[in-house]
Amino acid sequence: MSIRTRTTPVTVVALAAGLALAAVTPALAGTTSVAARPAAATTAQGDPRNVTQRVGDFYGAYIDAVHDHEDPASGADAKALRDFYLSASARRKVSAWERKNHADGILFAQNVPVKWKVAYTGSGMGHATSRVTLTWSDGAHPQVTRIDVQSDLTTRKITDLKPAE
Repeated sequence: MSIRTRTTPVTVVALAAGLALAAVTPALAGTTSVAARPAAATTAQGDPRNVTQRVGDFYGAYIDAVHDHEDPASGADAKALRDFYLSASARRKVSAWERKNHADGILFAQNVPVKWKVAYTGSGMGHATSRVTLTWSDGAHPQVTRIDVQSDLTTRKITDLKPAE
């Protein structure tokens, strides 16, 4: 057997390995094409003096807590959030609604939304109103519900919640 016949299979294997390495090296180095790169990181900001922002902070944290119901701390977290963000009278109203309806009085539902957003809708007489939109499913025609949330401008506590009409 000649040297040439023995080196041909070795050359083919080495060439295949080199091509495979050349194909994966950019991905491992993080130099993939622009189309294959993930979207830029989302940023968030807030202002604790803004009552609409606080309503958004509350709903975001509350939904996170009830969504993670398998975490032993989630129930305590949800209660602590209610205690911090809601006035005493709002907590009583929510509790009464929950006893009557056997559902969550913050979300006005028995399940947890997949998305939420909050928008300022007006203010007057020392209160601001925000509209919370809860999205319950993904897809082309997701189900949404809306909640009107009233906040005290002085304490920034949520003083009333009711399903929007």
